[in-house]
Amino acid sequence: MTRAGAPISAAIPLLQVEDLTVRFGGITALRGVGFEVRRGELVALLGANGAGKSTTLRAISRLVKASGGRILWQGADLATLSTERTVKLGIGHCPEGRRVLARQCVAANLELGAWLRRDRAAIAADLQRCYDLFPRLAERRQQLAGSLSGGEQQMLAIARALMGRPTLLLLDEPSLGLAPKLVADLMATLAALHRDGLTLLLVEQNAAAALAIADRAVVLESGSVRLQGSAAELLGDRELQDLYLGGGLDFGAPQPAQCG
Repeated sequence: MTRAGAPISAAIPLLQVEDLTVRFGGITALRGVGFEVRRGELVALLGANGAGKSTTLRAISRLVKASGGRILWQGADLATLSTERTVKLGIGHCPEGRRVLARQCVAANLELGAWLRRDRAAIAADLQRCYDLFPRLAERRQQLAGSLSGGEQQMLAIARALMGRPTLLLLDEPSLGLAPKLVADLMATLAALHRDGLTLLLVEQNAAAALAIADRAVVLESGSVRLQGSAAELLGDRELQDLYLGGGLDFGAPQPAQCG
């Protein structure tokens, strides 16, 4: 078996999910889910409410225990590792609902994102990069996070995850509750991070917006993989639209993404 963190051939996917099953009591949330994410890809994980998208991300982060199957990080099984260890390996998780520390300022929230790091100079440089990426946060660095708008809190949640210097960033419904203009701005930011080389696994209800920036997509239905393929193929897939147009996914035309 390959030791976690050891040098790995580029031929091995960064993340492999194999036959993943998760049960909560008598309820099976995931049944035999399988897909992979290669270094540098942006993969969208789609599906209607209750399809198992968030559970998949939580299983990858070791926040929930798998009942069967394997999750491999650069070829090494994550089964015995803690959530803290997955963060150290390079798996960052930006959860649904933002979950910022409302009574702490923006700067303190960002510093928390680097809590496992000891490289103070690099942390300071990354903090400045986050402020460059999200100028609104720089303007509000001493403002309490709970007083920020929904869009600003989402910026903060993403920036906080980036402070951990992830190799793979898991994003759970980052556009939820945001106005269309803010969704476009958010997707443009994720596309820029992707162009800079960050690997992303994006759970998103706005299917059209996610597919517009993704390389590939995986579609879950009732805890199982129903479809997967290139984003371009799935964006025009009639079966996908027929299956999910009425089930919580948004297939409207995405807003044009413009950086800045």
